[in-house]
Amino acid sequence: MKISTDEVRHVAGLARLKIDDADLERFAGQLGVVLDYIESLKSVDTEGIIPTAHAVFTKNAFREDEEQSSLNRDSALAKAPESEDGFFVVPKIIE
Repeated sequence: MKISTDEVRHVAGLARLKIDDADLERFAGQLGVVLDYIESLKSVDTEGIIPTAHAVFTKNAFREDEEQSSLNRDSALAKAPESEDGFFVVPKIIE
């Protein structure tokens, strides 16, 4: 797919990239090669392949979610350097 230097200039402007005129032709050729490759991927038969399929089998390493009792407030605040009215006191960082 041939892409013009004007199209490269336009896309560069959208991306806020400054490209020298000397490089426009080279980038147009490189982008054309990328677009040709993407076009060739359309010919790949993906019928029956789920969108989240992987080339190799993957397994989730996380444990199952199980309901557990939560930490009570006094225990959570017990080791806090400073607390007040049942909350952690942290240094103010915004003036």
